[in-house]
Amino acid sequence: MWRLEGAVRPYAWGSRIALATLQGRPSPTPDPEAELWLGAHPDDPAGVDGRTLLDAIVADPAGVLGTDVVGVYGARLPYLLKVLAADQPLSLQAHPDAEQARAAFEAGNPNYTDPYHKAEMLVAVTEFEALCGFRDPIAASSALAVLGVAGLAPAVDSLMVGDVRTAVTWLLRLPERIRRALVGEVVAACDRLTRGPDSAACALAVELGTRYPGDVGVVCSLLLNHVRLAPGQAVYLPAGNLHAYVRGVGMEIMAASDNVLRGGLTPKHVDVPELLRVLRFDGGPPPLVNAVREAPGVLGWPVPVDEFALRQAVVGGANPRVVLAAPGPRVLFCLYGEVHADDGEAPATLRGGDAVFVPASAGPVALTGLGVVYQAAVGRP
Repeated sequence: MWRLEGAVRPYAWGSRIALATLQGRPSPTPDPEAELWLGAHPDDPAGVDGRTLLDAIVADPAGVLGTDVVGVYGARLPYLLKVLAADQPLSLQAHPDAEQARAAFEAGNPNYTDPYHKAEMLVAVTEFEALCGFRDPIAASSALAVLGVAGLAPAVDSLMVGDVRTAVTWLLRLPERIRRALVGEVVAACDRLTRGPDSAACALAVELGTRYPGDVGVVCSLLLNHVRLAPGQAVYLPAGNLHAYVRGVGMEIMAASDNVLRGGLTPKHVDVPELLRVLRFDGGPPPLVNAVREAPGVLGWPVPVDEFALRQAVVGGANPRVVLAAPGPRVLFCLYGEVHADDGEAPATLRGGDAVFVPASAGPVALTGLGVVYQAAVGRP
């Protein structure tokens, strides 16, 4: 078991309080701290024993990852665990599937930084607000129609017959002059709508319109499921799902990739043709994931992806000793408390904000003490 020093990513939408408080550092911090990366992604691998976890894997892939994982994924940790702390909305974005990512990367498409997909799941630590996936198109049509903005008629008509693709394509391809005027009208109409089933979505659209005036992502937000997760609730975001985290703290686990296609709510480049190529336009309820009790004190969130699995162990009280028994390479992160972790080789004591890496050669990890620990592991080697 190796101590991990996570890498903090200072994106502008991050919190100046959440990660520092979690790790026992002074707050507020001088700059926003958005994500704590606990993995071996080449962009910011965690530190371990005076080197990076990536270096350790490259030096001994089979010993660190296990032969089964290397046989399927090569000499790379196939998942990335993050603590995400959002004080402001992130950009609207989607991720490609594995086949799309591989083909585009090999073709030299500049939108792609690697040949891997980026399915992901977020488990709320605090109350967490997000936009995720297209809502039922009839409901979306009604939400736009009630605003009384004549310029939205093409989108309203397409959604009314269940055609999400045409509505979204029309919005994203609007000329800039028309788009800016339309977004302004939509924000003004949303500001007037203070009651009704879509009042919360409209309030968010007003906030987004203030941050990103003229950005068509403001209108697109009204087509998406607006969800609020309570602590412990989770959302799974498969390939092609248009989404944006809004605010809150969560544990995020994903297939280890950084392929992002943005759709709005950002000053960064939006490649509309490529985004439309990877988006999935099925409308329906948000892709929430219910926790499943796997063992005494252990919860898991089952998702249909091989690269990762996330579990939570609640140690103490009725569960004085909790065993996490996943094979392969694992990352353990202590959310709070003080927990003794014993993998049969190199035990460690974890306090809030601490993390360790457990190589594949180690056995199950027994936890004692009092606290909450998350374990990231390979889903199916």
